[in-house]
Amino acid sequence: MSMKILVTGFEPFGKETYNPSLEVLNLLPDEIGDTAIVKAVLPVVRYESLERMQRLIEQEKPDAILSLGVAGGRSAVTPERTAVNIDDFRIPDNGGFQPVDERIFADGPDAYFTVLPYRQMIRAIKDRGIAASLSESAGTFVCNHVFYGTRYYCEKNHPHIRSGFMHIPYAQEQGIKDSPSLALSEIGEAVRAALSAIADTLY
Repeated sequence: MSMKILVTGFEPFGKETYNPSLEVLNLLPDEIGDTAIVKAVLPVVRYESLERMQRLIEQEKPDAILSLGVAGGRSAVTPERTAVNIDDFRIPDNGGFQPVDERIFADGPDAYFTVLPYRQMIRAIKDRGIAASLSESAGTFVCNHVFYGTRYYCEKNHPHIRSGFMHIPYAQEQGIKDSPSLALSEIGEAVRAALSAIADTLY
């Protein structure tokens, strides 16, 4: 039986008109080995992002979910270890929401750990000559909101689904000066490597 991985990116947000987590989806194959790769874009709006994710889970019934987001200032591709139950947005999201110190789910635990094979993902990315390291914080913006909310939904409804989050740097194609970046093609290579590592653990 073939497996399926859902990969999500985000629309542009803030003052940006480009988001490499969206653009990189176009570089990903539809299959890696026997594993189907399904790609989708999430809105950068706190509640809508999770509503969209939940619809995708019910529609696609994936075995694993890798959510991607951009972390400006980072020079490496960074799988995240921990999602925290807090929304504390430094800027408004695309819906104009800017919560401060609000829990994402009142009945949820303070945090969830990723259930993706982050050590194997990091090793696979490094094996392709691309910088990668483990991150301990996905922040408190919509990236963390999706990371936490996806784990919460899966734990309650589909505990077999493995999900987690990975931040990518700015793409060189964005032309952002004075900040680390990678070529979009390198980011695509890193995401493919991570997906291969995830796929290897599904069988």
